[in-house]
Parts: sequence; C-alpha cells; structure tokens
Amino acid sequence: MLTDAAGADLAADSGLPVLVTADPRAAVGDVAAWVYRTGDRPPLLFAVTGTNGKTSVVYLLDAVLRQLGVTSGLSSTAERRIGDDAVVSSLTTPEATELHALLARMRETNVRAAAIEVSAQAMTQGRVGGLVFDVVGFTNLSHDHLDDYPDMGAYLAAKQALFDPDRARRGVVNVDSEWGRTVADEARIPVTTLATVPGVPADWTVAVTGESQLFTEFTLTGPGGSTLATRLPLFGRFMAANAALAIVMLVESGFEAEAIGHVLDRDGGIQVYIPGRTERVSGEGSPAVYIDYAHTPDAFLNALDALRGLTPGRVIMVFGADGDRDKTKRDDMGSIAARGSDVVIITDFHPRTEDPAAIRATLLDAARRARPDGELYEIPDPRQALRRAIALASPGDSILYAGPGHEDYQEIAGVKHPYSARVDARLALQEAGWSVAS
Repeated sequence: MLTDAAGADLAADSGLPVLVTADPRAAVGDVAAWVYRTGDRPPLLFAVTGTNGKTSVVYLLDAVLRQLGVTSGLSSTAERRIGDDAVVSSLTTPEATELHALLARMRETNVRAAAIEVSAQAMTQGRVGGLVFDVVGFTNLSHDHLDDYPDMGAYLAAKQALFDPDRARRGVVNVDSEWGRTVADEARIPVTTLATVPGVPADWTVAVTGESQLFTEFTLTGPGGSTLATRLPLFGRFMAANAALAIVMLVESGFEAEAIGHVLDRDGGIQVYIPGRTERVSGEGSPAVYIDYAHTPDAFLNALDALRGLTPGRVIMVFGADGDRDKTKRDDMGSIAARGSDVVIITDFHPRTEDPAAIRATLLDAARRARPDGELYEIPDPRQALRRAIALASPGDSILYAGPGHEDYQEIAGVKHPYSARVDARLALQEAGWSVAS
C-alpha cells in the first residue's frame, strides 16, 4: 500500500506492506511507470493542453499518423484507443495508474505513437506523472474551471507546467492570444510558435483559403516560406487552427513536412472523424444540425461566428449549462448565445445536484439582457428542446446543439440517465421527415 502518514495509521492492522510518502498522488506516476515499465521502448508521445480544442487536436494527430502509416493510439475526453480498439472515457485525462496501463497495452500491440489530452486538473493532480512527452501543444486559454482555480493566472500556470523539461522535450504553441504568447515566452523547453491571426509574429502561420458547412481548406506556411495546403471535413477557422497545430507537432517530432503534405494530397485532405465536435448529423436537403461539446463562452463564440458566415438562413442554438461546475461563465454563455443566434432554446444539460430551474434562469436572464427582442424558449427536456429546434428550422438553417457532444448520459440529481444527443438528433430528424448523415 502506498499512502501518507494518516493512511498508514488506518492501514496499521491490515497486514499489508505499507510505503509512506507525504504526497502519494505526486508519487503514483513514477510508481506506475515502474510497475508497467512504460519507460521501456515507449511510443512517440504527444500531449495537448488548452481550454478548447484539445480533443480535436488529439484526433487530428491520430488521423494524420494513420495516414502516414503509423500505428497509433490516443487518450481523449471522448475515448481511449489502442490501434483500432476503443473504450469510452470517464475523465479527460485518466489517473496515472490507468494511463501507464494504457501505454503498456499500446506497447504490447506495437503502437508507435500516442496522443494524449492533458487537462489542467491532470497537471495539478499528478495524472501524467512518470511521463516525458516528445512534443506538447497548447491550443488556447479562455474562461473555464474557475471552480477549481482561484483565477485565470492559476489556471494558466497549471497548463504551463507541461512546458517544463521534466514533462516534455519540445513544444508547439498557438500564439494568437496573450495567454499563448505567455506560454511561449515562459516555456522552459524549445518552443515553436503558430498563429492564425494576420500580423501576429510566429514560426508558422495559417490562412484559411476556402470553407463551407462540410469542409475547411487552409494553407500552412512554415520557416523559409515552405507551404502545405490541405483540407479537413469540419467547419470553422478554429478547426483549421487545431489541424495546423497537429501538423506542426508532427513536424517537431521528426516527420518531414513534405511527407505529411504528400499523404494529405494523396488522400484529399485529413481523413478525420471527431465524435461530438461540430459533428453534422443531418443529411443533404435537411436543416444543418450539429452536435458539439462546446461548454465555454469562447467555444460558443467561435462556433456561432463560423456558422453565421456559412449559413444562408437562420442560426438556432440549443444549450444548457453544467451543474456543480464553474458558475461564473454562465452569464457569458447566455449572452453570447443570444447575440450569435437568431433563435435560442435553453434546456437542461447536466444539472447534477443543482436545481435545474435555477441554472436555466441564469442563462435566460443573460440572454434576455443581451437581446431583449430575441426569439427565446425555455424547454427543460433536451429531447423536446431539440425537436422544437427542428420544427422551427427550414432548409438553409443551421442548428447548433452545444454541450453534450459525444456523451451518452445526462446527470440529474446525482444519477446518470442514458441519453445521446447524436442518436436523439438523428431520430428527431427522421421523425420530422428530414434525412440524416450516413
């Protein structure tokens, strides 16, 4: 048993051998690395941190690796995958014991590279202890998790700890924001920078060259003026930024940019499927219905801005807010939704142990203040909320159902009830006589 002094007292009569340390959580990663021998022939290891986009970058890394012919694995909010075998995730980053066991299993199946999503909580709770990543990436930082951290500075510091020689060998940082520039300036490892905003100095720059509701095309320009042009089957400039970050991370790990460009040209772009990330569930001729995991003000803003530019008709948004999570972001979520949508439908997401009516009231008040004349509905049941959105929509309109993403449950009063927004959206579309995506 590995425990602290208080735990040793409790275990005194157990008859078990006891190892005592002041902070067992800080030690468990190194112990797990020894138990599972994850330092022996480790795969090429990538880690991605940031507020939004972590899951997408992990899947994009995995997709390009596969197109390069590399057997790969991943650990994300949506799932853990070893080659072609996948299991559902319960945490963004698993506990150190599970993570090292996952990597050991990858070694047994000859996985050569693995991409791991790393949350701020994973850093402060020692979940990636005992690992040194070959390349780490930073997406962005925005308002979230201020229930776990006292302020944005502390939240950033948790993520910055990944850019330390004890954690990683090289880093790639999106420097579109001041937060990213701080990470790049203060990193204690060699860092390569990436920018999507014109005029922001960076080693690599991204320019979107074409976009629709079904794809985004972009050009990535690197040191010396070298370029790589490709596309991905997802909408939004923020997705182009995620894809560019994944490509630059691969280059920093040793893959040739020309080789990456060659396979992407061969395959017609990045062949990626990201569950519950701006995932289109509607078919041709139907209103465009997207299921997304967005649950922060910045994620709302990015998705709505992108949809507005690509939608000939109205933008309808369905969303709720997490219970027992950062309450300070709810006001911004409600106001951004109202300003960015033509129709807002507020529903229940995961109320958990909070009063769902109180959560909805906060979102409704913020939406009404932002747009007093806006079309606004309160429908507690997400199934009925989704059906109202579809009933209000016509071809040419877009529906963004933000929050549930890939998840297959809704938590109410501490009980998890089966619910998949992706499955329900397809069913609702068919009930209304619309086609669904294949």
